[in-house]
Amino acid sequence: MTGQREIAATWMRGGTSKGVFFDTRALPQGMASDAALRDRVLLRAIGSPDRYGKQIDGLGGATSSTSKVVLVGPASRTDCDVDYLFGAVAIEAPVIDWSGNCGNLSAAVGPFAIACGLVDAPRDGMATVRIWQANIGKRIVAQVPMRDGQVVEEGDFELDGLSFPGAAIRLDFLDPAGEEEGGGGGGALFPTGRAIDILEVPGAATVEASLVDAGNPTVFVAAADLGLTGTESQGEINANTELLARLEQLRAHAAVRMGLARTAQEATESRPATPKLAWVAPPVDHGVAGGRRVAAHEIDLVARILSMGKLHHAMTGTGAVAIAAAAAVPGTVVSRIAPAKAGGSVRFGHASGAIEVGAQAERAPEGHWRIRRVSLSRSARRLMVGAVCVPAACFEAAPANSTNKEQ
Repeated sequence: MTGQREIAATWMRGGTSKGVFFDTRALPQGMASDAALRDRVLLRAIGSPDRYGKQIDGLGGATSSTSKVVLVGPASRTDCDVDYLFGAVAIEAPVIDWSGNCGNLSAAVGPFAIACGLVDAPRDGMATVRIWQANIGKRIVAQVPMRDGQVVEEGDFELDGLSFPGAAIRLDFLDPAGEEEGGGGGGALFPTGRAIDILEVPGAATVEASLVDAGNPTVFVAAADLGLTGTESQGEINANTELLARLEQLRAHAAVRMGLARTAQEATESRPATPKLAWVAPPVDHGVAGGRRVAAHEIDLVARILSMGKLHHAMTGTGAVAIAAAAAVPGTVVSRIAPAKAGGSVRFGHASGAIEVGAQAERAPEGHWRIRRVSLSRSARRLMVGAVCVPAACFEAAPANSTNKEQ
């Protein structure tokens, strides 16, 4: 085949990320049922794999925060309004990791669904959009502001890591962790059944870690145990290839311990998006991106998180969810530094500023902890509405590698 095919798409910002959104009802024939075809087409739309690391020939922005795709369609469950599937697109490899969620782009799902007519929204007031997060099998409820029948996208809500204010969208991540512990399959709050695990990485230091599954599987380590401070800049970390390699070793071995991969090599090659790796430290005055300074008295701790092998420029939305969950439970690496305050709130510094997030946690009679919900606010905005052009040959090419975990 020659020429190009147009696929209806919307380019959206959600939180401090942006990605290309697709209505599953408008996808070309076969993409909804053929995972290999779907991934092949989406990779080409984003511009991956790109051996130069720039994604010049696609819509990707050559960072983990801007190389993303989202599929939204009719709900498969009666307790939700839409299904939402997220893909983290590798930049230099032909891989889309479907293993986790994007908490930032979750904020854009409700507005997109309303714009596509997937959800009936009130003319004015607040639209409640119940989202089924298909990657991790969890529910998210978004409160989307409406005015004159349109989603409100402008406002005075400021988000560190974002230059322009927007309209606040509240997200409630319901039961973000599993109920059963010790299964080793990545579903429980503590997949290993412990708040603290000892990670022994061949050729590297042995460290204490909290392996948490809330929002996304996340590995928490004390910054000091890594020889870090928790106040590092994105440029400082991402320029240190030796450190990044060491951190990836730690992340990959943690993935095996959490039951998410059979080997560390498999975690690195096929599951680059999850688990996330974060390091935390007590609050301290420090400078962040954009020239801002964060004062120690403004926060409860500092945190930095890796995303797709690089330091995130701010904080992943699901990382914030995991921090809130870990702070709510005694004995974790996070709660040792900053136990959640009354009401479950915790405020932490990140590479671009600070964020506050809250968790509702309870201890079951059997002794394990359950996170009822984690709440935070983001904003979202449509950047462009139209069609993405993909070479027609992609619809006939040999399958590309994928880490698709959907049925």
